[in-house]
Amino acid sequence: MSMRTAARELGLKPRECELAVQLGVVRADPGAGWGPFRVPRAEVERIRGAEGFPAGLMDRLCVVGPVEGARLLGISPARFNRLAKAGCLRPVRFCVNRYRNVVWLYLADDLAEFAERSPELLTGRAPESVRSALAGGADRRPRQWRHRRVEQLLRQAGGVWERAAARAAVLDGAALAAAVPDAGEQDVLRALRPSLADVGAGAQVSTKERVADLCRATEESEVLWYQLMLAADLEAAREAAARVRAARSEPMAEPAGEPSHRPDPAVRASGRRREGWRWRPWPRRVRNLRRPAFGTAPPASPTR
Repeated sequence: MSMRTAARELGLKPRECELAVQLGVVRADPGAGWGPFRVPRAEVERIRGAEGFPAGLMDRLCVVGPVEGARLLGISPARFNRLAKAGCLRPVRFCVNRYRNVVWLYLADDLAEFAERSPELLTGRAPESVRSALAGGADRRPRQWRHRRVEQLLRQAGGVWERAAARAAVLDGAALAAAVPDAGEQDVLRALRPSLADVGAGAQVSTKERVADLCRATEESEVLWYQLMLAADLEAAREAAARVRAARSEPMAEPAGEPSHRPDPAVRASGRRREGWRWRPWPRRVRNLRRPAFGTAPPASPTR
């Protein structure tokens, strides 16, 4: 069934169902390329039959902003943003408001796990690593989101070339050309490039540009990481393509029990080749004989 139908049957909004597929909460088939996704009927029935439905499903998809996230962690919004900028919290989504400000969104489940895993970061003086990162002007929220989004795309990829395209999706033209010198492979990766973040058709140009900037790796270390991973994925894609070409070029096997070639007339007549046999044309007088018309009787033998 379509994503919209699945969302309706699960009691979700379309954006919530999309997030559920990205997180792997709802399993869907991507079809050709990257969509449109189709949700099997059995998957919808599995989720509807799970204990705690629908509240349990809604809890897993609960997304909060910085203010609500700070309240859940019992800290101030300022401390929450500092932890997020330092890379301690991974956004799951973002939106751009009317003032072109980026609002990062987080899974409530992720925040609960963070509070349980690192309670020391919620009170007292921040560790040196956090303070030094913030002093250097670091903001790792875009990088953390890109990493998470690419991981989601890798899980949804239908093949080796789609995996490579997911890595390449965060590289700009220059970084892609440096990692993939072959122009043909660049064209393939661009054709298969998935969308990291959807922007509505009615969005302003400035909003589209802001989203495009957030989808591109900027730090040198991040760019190098994706280039290295892309090189490994491309090697696997080339090997797979070579195997396909080799399989297509192999001659078809002869059916069992059939001869691999047609024997010559001498072999068909006697079962073995006669020594010194060679083909000779019919004599001219035989070739010039007039054949009887189809369906007529053969000429009668002369009477003695």
